[in-house]
Amino acid sequence: MSARTTQGVGVPVEPIAAQIHQVRGLRVMLDSDLAALYEVPTKRFNEAVKRNAGRFPADFMFQLTQLEWEGLRSQIATSNATAGTTSNSSESVRGGRRYLPFVFTEHGALMAATVLSSERAVEVSVYVVRAFVQLRGLLAANEQLARELVALEKRLSQKLDTHDQAITGILNALRALMQPPEPPHDAPPVKRPIGFVHHEEKKPKASGKVSKR
Repeated sequence: MSARTTQGVGVPVEPIAAQIHQVRGLRVMLDSDLAALYEVPTKRFNEAVKRNAGRFPADFMFQLTQLEWEGLRSQIATSNATAGTTSNSSESVRGGRRYLPFVFTEHGALMAATVLSSERAVEVSVYVVRAFVQLRGLLAANEQLARELVALEKRLSQKLDTHDQAITGILNALRALMQPPEPPHDAPPVKRPIGFVHHEEKKPKASGKVSKR
């Protein structure tokens, strides 16, 4: 995937997408990351947002809880360690903040650019939105792939079950052929031929002679 950059500012979309996190089931960006992209200090960025608080409802922006911030810091640190990279997010992870950060959804990031009244912010905000859209498309593709894999696994399982049943039937038929048939219960008793005596039925004849002493 090629890195698309903005005209004049040189900000690739892919690194922006890497700064998008999921919190409370929403995809969001940290205030510090947006401030860095819009090239303003984080303090000034948040001050501009607070002056226009009416433009930022809960689905545009919210402040993280301590537990959410600790979990997000852990995710960011792990991601950066795996990729071997650093980012503005990693600077936030190392500390230096005296308050819990704010995070912005796709609409909140765009609104923040408008309240800053900065040409840079307005220009970059277009690519921030594109990063959200790109990530949304990738996640949708992954979800579709996961559904297709589940359906394929189900079909294969059904076919294997049918195959196993067929093999079991063949083995049972072979076992039946290997066993001699049992005589029917109402069959007449077998008659011995006249003049023929079974060996085991022969008894020794008593001798009429008396032995002499």
